[in-house]
Amino acid sequence: MRDPADRLLTIPNLLSVLRLAGVPLFLYLLLGPREDGWALLILMFAGFSDWLDGKLARWLNQMSNLGALLDPAADRLYVFCTLLAFVIRDIVPLWVALVLVGREVVVGICLLILRQRGWGTFEVTYLGKAATFNLLYAFPLLLIAQGDSAWAQVAQPVAYAFTVWGGALYLWSALLYVYQFFLALRVTPRTVA
Repeated sequence: MRDPADRLLTIPNLLSVLRLAGVPLFLYLLLGPREDGWALLILMFAGFSDWLDGKLARWLNQMSNLGALLDPAADRLYVFCTLLAFVIRDIVPLWVALVLVGREVVVGICLLILRQRGWGTFEVTYLGKAATFNLLYAFPLLLIAQGDSAWAQVAQPVAYAFTVWGGALYLWSALLYVYQFFLALRVTPRTVA
């Protein structure tokens, strides 16, 4: 009998694939024709589908190994691509992007070392999800904050607040992952019989 965690075709996985497929379109809209409204809709869909795929996976009992890879991969790709586009368009300073991308590099290196030693991925923490949630809300608000409209004036302080809070949580969650990394290095991973 096949393990339910090995399922590929699930509704949450489909949402993650759609989210991933939106990345190149999102970048094109932001950097090519600068259709910020359409790019904003794609970014909002990404944030909503990130929340929805997790809820559906638990509600429909459709958690899978593929979903455990796709969901964080889509989150990381949106964060990276959004930061890249925002730096190119001078929406966020380069140092903010470098700090957030540097966090991903450090956590990624720790994960590679753990996998070489027989460990799986880090256990996802509520703090890490909250950090991603804040950043996925900050990015659309930062996009809305561009310009001189009344909406831009209202969105600007909220966008900065989500960016600062999300960035701080993102860095704090990295410290927790690095702590898990060092704890894991002290013990031998369990082998599957």
